[in-house]
Amino acid sequence: MLAELFAVMAPVLAGAGLGFGWIKTGHDYPVAFVTRLVFNIGTPSLVLASLASADIALDTFARIMLATALVLVTMAAATLIVTRLLGHGWRVLLAPMMYPNTGNMGLPVVLYAFGSTGFAVGITVMVTVALFQFTLGTLLAQRGNPLRALATTPTIYAVIISLVLMVTNTTLPLWMINTLDLISGFTVPLMLITLGVSLASIQVKSLRSGVVFSLIRTPIAICVAWAIGHLLGLPAMAQAILILQMSMPVAVFNYLFAQRSQCEPEYVASLVFCSTLLALIYLPILLAILM
Repeated sequence: MLAELFAVMAPVLAGAGLGFGWIKTGHDYPVAFVTRLVFNIGTPSLVLASLASADIALDTFARIMLATALVLVTMAAATLIVTRLLGHGWRVLLAPMMYPNTGNMGLPVVLYAFGSTGFAVGITVMVTVALFQFTLGTLLAQRGNPLRALATTPTIYAVIISLVLMVTNTTLPLWMINTLDLISGFTVPLMLITLGVSLASIQVKSLRSGVVFSLIRTPIAICVAWAIGHLLGLPAMAQAILILQMSMPVAVFNYLFAQRSQCEPEYVASLVFCSTLLALIYLPILLAILM
């Protein structure tokens, strides 16, 4: 079991470690360019390559999206309680409570733990989180139109195309499958490297508050995801992946949104940093239970 857990976590640690070490040794990393590349080309290709060929029933796909949405709404409601415990405004804590790092940390862990079948479920969870983040997150950041943000997000179109292919039971031509596999291949490694770069670049001032927040949020997320997955009757693997994805550390994007809205970005940075470090401790334990 320990060997299996190490096999899951090693690629994640190696990828993030490369990015962290790259910055700490004084090298430049074009975060803005790589982020646009991953979100506008890599992620849509990954979604199409995974969902279009995934062996997942449409009703199960819909239930996973619904379960994820219900977990996010419940975590938003739980923010009101956590706000009183930590003494920070709900605008500061809402995004870190709702949006875990289902992308550049969650997807690699799901891939190496559950394989290609589970990876399609992990992408479904990630896409649902992204839908909430790009609408509600943009609205709270008070810049831009949420509908316009959705309309200019290629991943949304990739999901729609994948759904059409799933409903009509249509298979993509081999040349397109090979092309999508090739292009999407750089996505997960770049996600991990960028995660390490982001963590190395964040200035953390309050480690204690970040640790306390993580110790509160993680058990809540696990319990909520388990309860909702059980309530909706998700298959065992789908429920395990929902729990795993929702218990991921605070997404780096929350820090970027906090910077944009000037909503205590230093505090949010501490939440991102500390939750990611703690994840290296609790994720192997959680994987041992779920796998």
